[in-house]
Amino acid sequence: SACGAAKVTFSHALTTYEYLFTLKGSSFSFLGVTYLDHAGTTLFPESQIKGFYDDISRNVYGNPHSHNPSSRLTHDTVESVRYRILEHFNTCAEEYSVIFTSGCTAALKLVADTFPWKAASNEGPGSQFCYLTDNHTSVVGIRGVTALQGVGTVSVLPHEVERRARKPPTQTDGEECAAPHLFCYPAQSNFSGRKYPLSYVKGIQSQQLYPACEHRGRWFVLLDAACFVSCSPLDLSQYPADFVPISFYKTFGFPTGLGALLVRNEAAEVLRKTYFGGGTAAAYLVAEDYFVPKPNIVSRFEDGTISFLDIISLHHGFETLQKLTGSMLNIQLHTFGLARYTYIVLSCLCHSNGKPVAQIHCDNDFQNIAEQGAILNFNLLDCHGRTVGYSQVDKMASLFNIHIRTGCFCNTGACQYYLAISNQNVKTNLHAGHICGDSIDLIEGRPTGSIRVSFGYMSSFEDCQNFLRFVVNCFVDKPLILDQKRLTKLKSAEPMESAASYDLASIPNGQLGQQNGQTISPSPERITPSEDAVSKEEKNNGSSHTLTNLFIYPVKSCASVEVTEWPLGPQGLLYDRLWMVVNENGVCLSQKREPKLCLIRPIICLASNTLQLQVSGMEPVTVPLETSLANSDLRTSQSKVCGDRVQTVDCGEEVSTWLSEFLGKPCRLIRQRPEFQRDMKFGPGKENCGPTALSLVNEAQFLLINRASVSFLQDSENEGTWHDMEQLIQRFRANLVISGQQAFAEDDWSHLTVGDTQFQVIGRCGRCQMIGVDQKSATRSQEPLRSLSECRSGKVTFGVYLAHQSARNTTAVPVLSVGARVIPRISESTNKP
Repeated sequence: SACGAAKVTFSHALTTYEYLFTLKGSSFSFLGVTYLDHAGTTLFPESQIKGFYDDISRNVYGNPHSHNPSSRLTHDTVESVRYRILEHFNTCAEEYSVIFTSGCTAALKLVADTFPWKAASNEGPGSQFCYLTDNHTSVVGIRGVTALQGVGTVSVLPHEVERRARKPPTQTDGEECAAPHLFCYPAQSNFSGRKYPLSYVKGIQSQQLYPACEHRGRWFVLLDAACFVSCSPLDLSQYPADFVPISFYKTFGFPTGLGALLVRNEAAEVLRKTYFGGGTAAAYLVAEDYFVPKPNIVSRFEDGTISFLDIISLHHGFETLQKLTGSMLNIQLHTFGLARYTYIVLSCLCHSNGKPVAQIHCDNDFQNIAEQGAILNFNLLDCHGRTVGYSQVDKMASLFNIHIRTGCFCNTGACQYYLAISNQNVKTNLHAGHICGDSIDLIEGRPTGSIRVSFGYMSSFEDCQNFLRFVVNCFVDKPLILDQKRLTKLKSAEPMESAASYDLASIPNGQLGQQNGQTISPSPERITPSEDAVSKEEKNNGSSHTLTNLFIYPVKSCASVEVTEWPLGPQGLLYDRLWMVVNENGVCLSQKREPKLCLIRPIICLASNTLQLQVSGMEPVTVPLETSLANSDLRTSQSKVCGDRVQTVDCGEEVSTWLSEFLGKPCRLIRQRPEFQRDMKFGPGKENCGPTALSLVNEAQFLLINRASVSFLQDSENEGTWHDMEQLIQRFRANLVISGQQAFAEDDWSHLTVGDTQFQVIGRCGRCQMIGVDQKSATRSQEPLRSLSECRSGKVTFGVYLAHQSARNTTAVPVLSVGARVIPRISESTNKP
């Protein structure tokens, strides 16, 4: 039978791409639907929506333009999502900015409205707006903006880009053309799935390809990636397009109405924005034409309040994609395999008289994954070779619960090319009553559009079978004939699995625990809280400044580890604040948001090279001190600390589960990447003695407090809040605690020496509500901050920040020891805040 023959064909036509991964725990609920319109929008799993629902149920997200805690959480979470997007495209905030829009079309319009178009004049040639004919309507629509500004327009046929390439015109002495030009092309055609070379980006920018080779000036490239990135990886470090518009529902299915413009920072400087909305102004006047935009690129272009809850949901989209598929490369292989299989079978189906069942619109035989995406475009033919109207096919497919897309797909250029529709035909069809998006599928027997099936990461081999059975049962004149010669040819061809376009740059391995080749290992024993080397009397009433306590905080906002001696690393005390706990969206958790963090006790064991986390009532969990990025299972990510972007490595599922159980919410442990350098910002009036590397600390490498200052607070406070000096010291979370006679003498120091190690005083430490957290019970009170303000006559500073610049370059490994003499120096030029 026809179905039996089809089944045999299905089983024999499988390739190595048949099914490259299995979706587990995805909770896709299709209700018997065969969904084949993933190029329109892909579908979302229930787990993705549940994760987002749980997130917004646990957290309060306020308007990011405010500065209250819920608003700061929103701001930090949105910034984390921006970093996640850049990481997804293998780039960073130094190279690109993510400007959120309502979709890809809005991102395109943003470029159209702000690009510095220049009209031709007697002074020189003007700008050129050039675009591939195989482009979405929203790209061609930029022409409506440029036409009013006297800008030249050039539509480019796909084959002309390379065929008409030549050396750019030479520039004569004294002749210079500063006209900016824009070339737009899709990374993947939304009509046929054809992938255009990503190498065009640099080819146009360097004026080696047509049309850039024929026009002097500066060329920018807009790469429409909306269709491409749904199933393929895009590496912007290798192909640095100036503008990259995307829509997130194409990749995640949810949310809709949210897109972004990824703009190269260098290109963003030329954009000229006229309208200004809420949140974009640094200053403006209402009675005078005076407006100064915010300096940040993103802030200048995001008018009003962004769709912050939708943006936050993107984190759950990325998480779901990673958990279910592993990588975009896996998605690319999987979806291409399904599309290739469907192409092979459909192209071999014949009616009883031997005539083909389908006319497929493509430029290849689905052999090269770098040339073809997961889209199949075609028209069905009857046994006489006449086109079957796409509306008829669409209606019939709906009866079988098969969802496809028909028409011209907002790509008139590709539709004209593949269906041989002339310009005159388009105008004649309009006069005949046909407009884009209607159901008039045939005019005088000629098709006005076609049929498109497209695949997503949750598509299955069964989807392909259901669709092909539908075609055989409804549109094939029986008995079915298979073109065996073509089938054998297509099956024997080995599909090309990879292309240089998709090789992501490798990340160099970093080394921890070493400094210029020298291993830092002060002691083979486990480092645990120990007896102080200085007597209690000497600590409190010492006649000279002495280092009385030394603390490290391996995990930011968790409990301290007190040691008697400890080496300095490139970023401060070795292993100090190299780890931090983040929530499910990658936002740092501190005691301000989660006071229970202070109950987590880290223990460093140099002998076993491990960091152990302990908490009362739970089994401890262990992670390695040093992380090798060669481990492919490790996830890298970006987060924020005090407004600075930091690059981190995830510490794995075991410790994530442990932390989530203790804190009662999803969270993870991340570690600063070994090779990442974050430099300290020196305030005004402070001498900058060179780059000073930071770990995940807030502002400086070290924090110092003076016991004399602590005693002053105790003596000034009448309500007994700070009766225990050691507990009070713990609240201030200092690295270095010194003895002294004069309270707050440290505020006027410019430098100091501890033992043989020299430090520069960077500034005073402004205190927040974290000092209100009791480090033993995790209870929180506002009284300590109020008391500090009263004791210091309105000031809320306590302790000073230190820097040790030579730690990055020295070959020796400095070691601090409790009991060491502390010699301060007061400078006349000390900046007193």
